[in-house]
Amino acid sequence: MIQFLIHEKADTVGVATVEIKVGEIAEGLFMDSQEKIQLKANHNIPLGHKIALKEHSVNNGVIKYGHDIGRVVESFKKGDHVHIHNLKTRRW
Repeated sequence: MIQFLIHEKADTVGVATVEIKVGEIAEGLFMDSQEKIQLKANHNIPLGHKIALKEHSVNNGVIKYGHDIGRVVESFKKGDHVHIHNLKTRRW
């Protein structure tokens, strides 16, 4: 079952389509290529929230839907929950 979607190969986060539980091996789908990916969730990922596809350091950009959506304010690892606690929009 697909649990998160990734718009395109360049994206560095996916979006949960269901609630993903900590420790779960979650399955994702790249929408552009239909390629599947699996990763272990390090935190609970609520429906609609982002899951990291790779490690990010402070001040790195985060790519979603092929666009830079913000800058990292607290480092995170592959499988981590990405939200307002570790990512800030570039608009503010």
